[in-house]
Amino acid sequence: MSASTHHPEDRKAAYSGLIVGAVALAILLFGIVRLTNAKFGAHEPPAAQAAK
Repeated sequence: MSASTHHPEDRKAAYSGLIVGAVALAILLFGIVRLTNAKFGAHEPPAAQAAK
């Protein structure tokens, strides 16, 4: 049995795994960005930007 044999019934599982994985990564990245923005949102701007 070769590791490179293709089974048509595996295609649905492969695509659904790809889509679920992409959505999970997008949610994870979105959460990281929101948490980072929340953490640094309360910081004061640098003096050079505050003078403008």
